[in-house]
Amino acid sequence: MFTGIVETIGEVLKVETEGTNKTFTLRSTLTPELKIDQSLNHNGVCLTVVSIKEDTYQVTAIEETLNKTNLGQLKEGSKANLERCMPANGRFDGHIVQGHVDQTAICKRVEERDGSWLFDFEYDASLGNMTVEKGSICINGVSLTVFNSEANSFRVAIIPYTYSFTNFHQLQEGDTVNLEFDILGKYIKRILGSYTV
Repeated sequence: MFTGIVETIGEVLKVETEGTNKTFTLRSTLTPELKIDQSLNHNGVCLTVVSIKEDTYQVTAIEETLNKTNLGQLKEGSKANLERCMPANGRFDGHIVQGHVDQTAICKRVEERDGSWLFDFEYDASLGNMTVEKGSICINGVSLTVFNSEANSFRVAIIPYTYSFTNFHQLQEGDTVNLEFDILGKYIKRILGSYTV
């Protein structure tokens, strides 16, 4: 489990295709603290560390993950938002993030607002996901608050710290991002949808 509070950015050094899987080699300041078989959130996707060498480590994404996220678009030089799993004795700064991406969205607009940035996203609502005004959303592993919530779109505001210390500073119109919708909202929707009148 994660909180959506990104710890650092990792740089992709190498991408290797093995059958339908892709193995990513990344460099990160977190590497010395990692261990093999540890869960590590990459752009909102929970992946398992499979190898560690000096300041680099490797994770593998299977076909299912590549089909439902933007990880397949990572290439040498790409940056990924990283977060280790939540410690049981720590403060809960974001919201409950499982690292299980529901779907992707397209960045439709980026607007600089004299010290902050507004990002508009559009997603395929036919997949059954939804946002609510002032609810939580996880975008590329970053816990954010939704506003201008519509049937298939929403907006978020990014403060300078988040803009600088996550890969939001590289995000442009037309880019694909990973979305994990709020788990509490998903459960409520499922429960209410199971009742017939």
